[in-house]
Amino acid sequence: MRIALLRESRPGETRVALTPDAVRTLVADGWEVVVESGAGTQAHFPDDAYRAAGATVNSDASGDLNVRVNAPTLDEASRVPEGSLHLSFLSPLLAPDVVRTLVDRRVTVLSFDLLPRISRAQYMDALSSQSTVSGYRAALAGARYFDRFFPLLTTAAGTIKPARVLVMGVGVAGLQAIATARRLGAKVRAYDVRTAAKEEAESAGATFVQLGVTADAAGGYARELSNEELAQQQAALLNEVAAADVIITTAAVPGRKAPILLTTQMVEAMSDGAIVVDMAADGGGNCELTVAGEVVEHGGVRVVGLSNPPSEMGADASFMYANNVLKLLALFGSKGVIEPNWNDEVVIGVTIARDGAVNHAPTAEMLGVAHVAIVPVPEEAAP
Repeated sequence: MRIALLRESRPGETRVALTPDAVRTLVADGWEVVVESGAGTQAHFPDDAYRAAGATVNSDASGDLNVRVNAPTLDEASRVPEGSLHLSFLSPLLAPDVVRTLVDRRVTVLSFDLLPRISRAQYMDALSSQSTVSGYRAALAGARYFDRFFPLLTTAAGTIKPARVLVMGVGVAGLQAIATARRLGAKVRAYDVRTAAKEEAESAGATFVQLGVTADAAGGYARELSNEELAQQQAALLNEVAAADVIITTAAVPGRKAPILLTTQMVEAMSDGAIVVDMAADGGGNCELTVAGEVVEHGGVRVVGLSNPPSEMGADASFMYANNVLKLLALFGSKGVIEPNWNDEVVIGVTIARDGAVNHAPTAEMLGVAHVAIVPVPEEAAP
């Protein structure tokens, strides 16, 4: 069977879903791989590198299994082969028309942002791998836009105090932002609504901020704060925000609008020349003033809306993503044959739809269609 690697159509995207090394692995496993011409160029993987890895390069690529990084456009979705399998960061709740088109074409639709957060799925967790890139780039953006030094400097011209960085959200991206800001010499404080984040933040080199507002939920995740809790949180954060030179916000909810952490009033409490780096800009932003892809100045404070930060490191981000793709695809087939294990909770978890039926409950509700759950078949009952 054939795997098709598609060129990304999102403006400014540099990543590609499979590197030449990943293609070589698939070819060795018995798959035929066809690559759309120019798919890896922006990540410094030329067409000849894919040919050398055993792939065919065409101007129009399609296959039994189609992989990409971003969701396809509506036009691209309409050209996905009927009955094939599609894998990307689809974020189905943000792309209803695209999902409906794929469902109508009876495509088996898989999305990385639905991957179950369990231990054995870590190797295929593209959300985490790309968040690692984003956190790193967010810290660098803070240093780039801040017009003072990050580290403590003792010079003949005088001593310069280190920058005070506040990281809001201690997930994968937040931890990488903390570690990178620390490497640059900044004094870093970190805040998260999960109490379990304290140890993680401190291990990365930050001082953890405790405000008395927590949102612990099962499995170490955070629940949604009530309006009263949000107000309490923002009031308690005001002094921390006002004291920071650079704030990096990382609170993103896959497939949904990002929560507001910084109000306009809070930004107005910051000192002249301070910076806000909003890593959740593509999801609406953690700051009320954020505009994706733009730098907004308000009262002497610049708010940087990072748009698609992993694309700023196309080569390494693609390397990590491609490894995630290989690990996940191994659950959907091997030796050149698509054979999904429909008893596997990871396979079930990432599947939005198959055979024209919608298997992801929130997506079914959004589309106004019946939800058809995938029910594992006990091994003793399987034919």
